[in-house]
Amino acid sequence: MGVDGSTGGLLVTNVGVFDGIGAEAVPGHVRIERDRIVEVVRGAQPPRSTQGATVLDGGGRTLIPGLTDAHVHLFAIGGSMAELQLGATGAVYYQALTSAREMLMRGFTTVRDMAGDTEPLRRVLDRGLFPGPRIYPSQAAVSQTSGHGDFGTAYDTPTALGGPQARTEQLGFTRVADGPERVLAAVREQLRKGAAQIKLMAGGGVVSEFDPLDVLQFTTAELEAAVAAAADWGTYVAAHVYTAEGVRRAVDAGVRCIEHGHLVDEDAVRHLAQKNVWLSTQPFEVDDHHYASPDSDRKNREVCEGVARTFGWALRHGVRLAFGTDLVFDPGKAHRQNEMLVRLGNHLSPVEALKLATSGNAELFRMSGRRDPYRAAPLGVIAPGAWADLLVVDGDPTTDLSVLANPARNLRLIVKGGVVHRNELD
Repeated sequence: MGVDGSTGGLLVTNVGVFDGIGAEAVPGHVRIERDRIVEVVRGAQPPRSTQGATVLDGGGRTLIPGLTDAHVHLFAIGGSMAELQLGATGAVYYQALTSAREMLMRGFTTVRDMAGDTEPLRRVLDRGLFPGPRIYPSQAAVSQTSGHGDFGTAYDTPTALGGPQARTEQLGFTRVADGPERVLAAVREQLRKGAAQIKLMAGGGVVSEFDPLDVLQFTTAELEAAVAAAADWGTYVAAHVYTAEGVRRAVDAGVRCIEHGHLVDEDAVRHLAQKNVWLSTQPFEVDDHHYASPDSDRKNREVCEGVARTFGWALRHGVRLAFGTDLVFDPGKAHRQNEMLVRLGNHLSPVEALKLATSGNAELFRMSGRRDPYRAAPLGVIAPGAWADLLVVDGDPTTDLSVLANPARNLRLIVKGGVVHRNELD
């Protein structure tokens, strides 16, 4: 992995520094010791004393905080649905490990994982045993019977009626629970396993076979039970839901972040703003996912048609936006994580998009409170005391986001926690 911040520190000089908060990149230099940023020096002149630090000359490139993604599936981005349901248990974990490394090398130093047994993976990565991003795990996504997280067959007896668990439950990807008492148990189970936040399936989905997009999932009492269990642990509930009615039900039950929301109406978006609820939505295009099922393909197209409307209303009403990608079950499309970030430029200025994918997402992550595994230091910013997660980029993404679309070519330095994972500075 090369030099790291524990061997006398790193000093990255001769860069334009975008701190994740300001309006532009300004000339400066950044010093790292161990896993934290300790100094940000403004101006073209580097510090006179390097104090034994390893000096990396940025060559006039742009230094930005490590990118973040508020909606990933490390268990599902590296393999197909068939592999998840029919493959060996170990294969799912090995693919997740590979996907974690690939995300880091695309510049994503922190991700919020929204379904999967990723707390053990987080611990392995945080110990430095393998390369990968920081992870905010949700553990299993909690679903009702016939909900978006129910991957049993149509004629399987529901688990609530004594039937067997589907493979996705056995792997800890989903948990099916019906009724407030079972929902309480399912949420507490994920918290026991180390969830930083809770993920509920509150409406129909694209990849799932038995739930049209328009259906409502979980009663108000079930949603409130989940919210209460999460609140008792100092964290929050995020809900997968697309429709206006589903959004309103979830928000009124106390859900603090809506995942997707592509089929809302403007009144529902206004409701999000009034209740100060986050919207973690995705700039999908139809070919981001491929579905063999004609029904899933139709649902995918319907969701994608709502992207521009949802972004437009959210910006108009000042909703707190997060950026995520939600790429699943098609390893050949995993690289679109960066392309989807660039697509934010269809709705936001380059600087606004960068803020969203750095300091903006970090504000959402902080809602995990004491369940936040990285609460010891700020994320998503270049500032003294912050985690030393940063990139040096060929070009200036504050004026041209497209430079981030090709990380293999344009990310010349990747540092996470003070450890250099790529150094191709001249």
